[in-house]
Amino acid sequence: MSQSPVVGPVVVGVDSSTQSTKAAFTDAATGRLLAVGRAPHWVTGEGGARETDPEVWWNALREAVAAGLKESGVDASAVAGIAVAGQQHGLVVLDRMGRPLRPALLWNDTRSAPQAAALTEALGGPGAWTARTGSVPVASMTASKWQWLRENDPAIAGATAAVRLPHDFLTERLSGTAATDPGDASGTCWYSTATGAYDPELLDLLGLDPALLPAVATTGAARVGSLTAGSAAELGLPAGIAVAAGTGDNMSAAVGLGFGGAGLLDHPVLSLGTSGTVFAATRTRPGSPALAGFAAADGTYLPLACTLNCTLAVDKVAALLRLDREDAVPGGEAVLLPYLDGERTPDLPAASGLLTGLRHDTTPQQLLGAAYEGAAVTVLRALDEVLRACGLDPAAPEAASRPLRLIGGGAQGRMWVETVRRLSGRRLIIPPTTELVALGAAALAASAATGEDPVAIATTWHTGEGTELPAVERDVETWERVGSVLDRAAPSLLS
Repeated sequence: MSQSPVVGPVVVGVDSSTQSTKAAFTDAATGRLLAVGRAPHWVTGEGGARETDPEVWWNALREAVAAGLKESGVDASAVAGIAVAGQQHGLVVLDRMGRPLRPALLWNDTRSAPQAAALTEALGGPGAWTARTGSVPVASMTASKWQWLRENDPAIAGATAAVRLPHDFLTERLSGTAATDPGDASGTCWYSTATGAYDPELLDLLGLDPALLPAVATTGAARVGSLTAGSAAELGLPAGIAVAAGTGDNMSAAVGLGFGGAGLLDHPVLSLGTSGTVFAATRTRPGSPALAGFAAADGTYLPLACTLNCTLAVDKVAALLRLDREDAVPGGEAVLLPYLDGERTPDLPAASGLLTGLRHDTTPQQLLGAAYEGAAVTVLRALDEVLRACGLDPAAPEAASRPLRLIGGGAQGRMWVETVRRLSGRRLIIPPTTELVALGAAALAASAATGEDPVAIATTWHTGEGTELPAVERDVETWERVGSVLDRAAPSLLS
């Protein structure tokens, strides 16, 4: 990291993801990353189960903050605020002392697919849910997981004294305050984006006492408390610094890009990580059953489509073929849908991978390229729906000409960039930082400390800018071949 002098106070943005925690020590005046401390998580479970003990997240946060503080070289007294952005949808259940009663069910745990289907029907179908929450229950959503817990471990559900999302759990540990934000709350399917509050009828349907839930702050940047003396001692930071409400990882990435009411609106983003997501910040409340119609962290909305299988699935295919992840070429006639963990978009929680179109001359490199194409087409098919949710006509020149920002770990890979560029036919912008979630959380922390708008802060940091690649002619042949297989196979051959 750069050793030039720090201009302003330092803030800490925490990215608590599925696989690790990152603590970004950031110059609040310039957005310059001073250091990023890291600590790993571990995920357990077989089949559709994906779980992590929430105490793992807290211990990782402590380790990451300690590492970042040491690497940055700044005095702890310079730190003015902290905020957590966490993986969305996870179900954390606590006892009366705030201790986890069981490992958290993660966003990519697909065991609650039957409960999601039953809940959807119980309210009257996808349209009824979209009208209230902006989203339809799928296995990923917290409401489905709570229902699964009630049916499969009623003793634990009955003993639950508090229900939290992953980022809520960490924020409460930091501040002693039970708080969440509209963005992450909108991924539960018990928070209404229509009213901006928990929905009493949905809570009743779920048998969920509202007293078990945290209060919803006005935004993810709202100061919900101060760092407690106990947590300060564990983290090596000053007691009393600002703790923001924080938000979900996707909402935080949007802030980090400068997307929101005080920045860019109605511009698409494709995030290539463990999951693949496409989203945009908009003032238009989303109402499509095909999307997750989330609230954003700053008071706008964040229509989003998410796939479960992205970089991790493609890396698994590379490992099976004993190839480096970059040792790939276009798939030719082969089509590989790498739905190794079930799938969320399309909603096929019991799906497995599907390979078709093999020939004698198909090479291992083509098979790996076909995995890239299958993953990319799956998430890019939702791009037009996101634009429609913003009130745009995807075919109109003005919408088609808007660049697609490519973020996440995959955005640093040559083959990922080439595949998305070829299949989208869009101009790409690739911001240089891979820490947009942590930087978004840092902007939330700076806002909590100063009262300034978090998106305005991030906009001055210019973190949404980057390398621009011109559009190339779209590979319509591959697009139609992959899409045809997906349409004809789902769900009979995939599940």
